[in-house]
Amino acid sequence: MAGLSLLNLTDNKLNGSIPGNLATITDLKDLYLAHNNLSGTIPELLGNSTSLLHLDLSFNNLQGEVPKEGVFRNITGLSILGNNALCGGIQQLHLPKCTKSTVGKKKKSMPKFLRIVIPITGAIMLLLSGLALAGFCYRKSKVGLKKDDEQPQLTEIELPMIPYNDILKGTDGFSEANVLGKGRYGTVYRGTLENHAVAIAVKVFNLQQSGSYKSFMAECKALRRVRHRCLVKIITCCSSINHQGQDFRALVFEFMANGSLDRWIHSNVDGQNGQGALSLSQRLDIAVDIVDALDYLHNSCQPPVIHCDLKPSNILLNQDIGARVGDFGIARVLDQSTSKNPMNSNSSIGIRGTIGYIAPSEYGEGLAVSTYGDVYSLGVTLIEMFTGRSPTDDMFRDGMSLHYFAEASLPDKVMEIADSNMWLHDGLNTKNDTTHMTSIKECLSSVIQLGVLCSRQLPIEPLSVSDAATEMHAIRDLYITTQHSGSYASSAKI
Repeated sequence: MAGLSLLNLTDNKLNGSIPGNLATITDLKDLYLAHNNLSGTIPELLGNSTSLLHLDLSFNNLQGEVPKEGVFRNITGLSILGNNALCGGIQQLHLPKCTKSTVGKKKKSMPKFLRIVIPITGAIMLLLSGLALAGFCYRKSKVGLKKDDEQPQLTEIELPMIPYNDILKGTDGFSEANVLGKGRYGTVYRGTLENHAVAIAVKVFNLQQSGSYKSFMAECKALRRVRHRCLVKIITCCSSINHQGQDFRALVFEFMANGSLDRWIHSNVDGQNGQGALSLSQRLDIAVDIVDALDYLHNSCQPPVIHCDLKPSNILLNQDIGARVGDFGIARVLDQSTSKNPMNSNSSIGIRGTIGYIAPSEYGEGLAVSTYGDVYSLGVTLIEMFTGRSPTDDMFRDGMSLHYFAEASLPDKVMEIADSNMWLHDGLNTKNDTTHMTSIKECLSSVIQLGVLCSRQLPIEPLSVSDAATEMHAIRDLYITTQHSGSYASSAKI
């Protein structure tokens, strides 16, 4: 039998043993038999299949030894959860060793029911696939297919894969209690990986939302090529079929214990988790992490990567309040021609980013996507971090913006717009600790000035992220060295 690449019989109340001749379907890549009443042993013939990539046998009544060849050697493509009488298999499965009694059990022959059901099901699925393809071609010829909705080729992902059932179990069935956040293209859940016993964050894409496939591929494309301490680390991904037979896409990241920077900036003085608001020193360290991440993306990646959506909600904090830039759902990887002149990189996706953080020169469909856009977003983010004001605050209207609000405070009124939680966290008294407050004022003046320079609307000579990184490091380092001396001289040279 040939021509059938996917067979999904999940939750079909099947019983009896698994027919070994499923392995004779030469093109079969994905076989899903989860949540049935199948019993007996797993046919070794399935391990001989050279095409089978994903096999889900979870939540049945299977017993005996697990084969060790073929798909059974691929820990990320195999799911056998919920079969408590299985034994053996490769070491990574952590199953008990088989005894002579479990190995010697006679395998049952394929029941007559399944001998009839399997061929008929395959024929029906092939027929339905043909009809769906014909309908697809007809619709495309009539109205055309939006490029945004085209499903990506899985061969382009090039990331390690994890079975759908592992994600389902690790998030407690995508429990609402595990939701960390919701965005334009999907929902992020907290979960665990059973074999690693580590906390993870799972971004599940809403494939009903236009552009979600493209967002999934954009993140895969960007994250597979980047490695930096200040970027959220991707662990694995899932591109599979769920139990309803629908396409499923998810990305698995390291878990960030302290959530997003946005939640900390706009919290009350008690902050998150009872740890208090972020101090000035912590914000300076976070700012350095952010500019280091952008500097790496623009100048150390080949080809360069433009994030396109830098903002506090896309910056996550780990257990030590270290910052990690994440969410590459609309990132742009520059090709060879545009990487030489990234200021002229055109986009077909329209407005990339979030209102308030997008450079005004990049509003509108088809306008340039550039490194300047990231620098502009960086400037807005820096001002927001140290003032506690969002660029979309109600006060910013009729021509007033966060940029002009900050610019008007320079150089003598920065303390009036600064987030006072920064020094209340340290127990400082603005009246009695004048020496330290003078140091803080000079530091804030330098940071706000840098934010204003980065967020200029029509820069004649755009500030590069490498210049911004150099300046941010100098501001942070000078503040640290002058905390005890009580003096502060601005390092701004731009």
